[in-house]
Amino acid sequence: MVRPQKDRRVAFNPAISYFKPRGIPMMQLEEVRLTVDELEAVRLSDLLGMSHEEAGHCMRVSRATFGRIIQNGRKAIADALINGKAINVEGGNYRIVNQNRIFKCKSCNHMWEEEKGTGRPRRCPKCKQNELYRILMNS
Repeated sequence: MVRPQKDRRVAFNPAISYFKPRGIPMMQLEEVRLTVDELEAVRLSDLLGMSHEEAGHCMRVSRATFGRIIQNGRKAIADALINGKAINVEGGNYRIVNQNRIFKCKSCNHMWEEEKGTGRPRRCPKCKQNELYRILMNS
């Protein structure tokens, strides 16, 4: 018996659910599915520049699981871009949480998330310096 997948934490609720190539009617397009948790993995790793370990911690999955999630997401995006397919953003095993704050260290540029209500971190978890700031995300 296969163990059920646990929900991945997603701190970003996508405002879009569909991307398509311009100028091609929907009836003529194939589509690929990009799950919400795969989109979150791309956001954390490729947009925010987090390592797989950091991003996995934010999503409450292991580094290896995060690697599989982002690999699947990147494959779907590449398929859509290279082959002119639409991207349908839906589904996946996730739970939306809006309680994370993102911090960045001025000394080593390390980025990480902290849960809301835990107070301001005293120092960077990577280099232990106290020169850090909060990144405000538009949602």
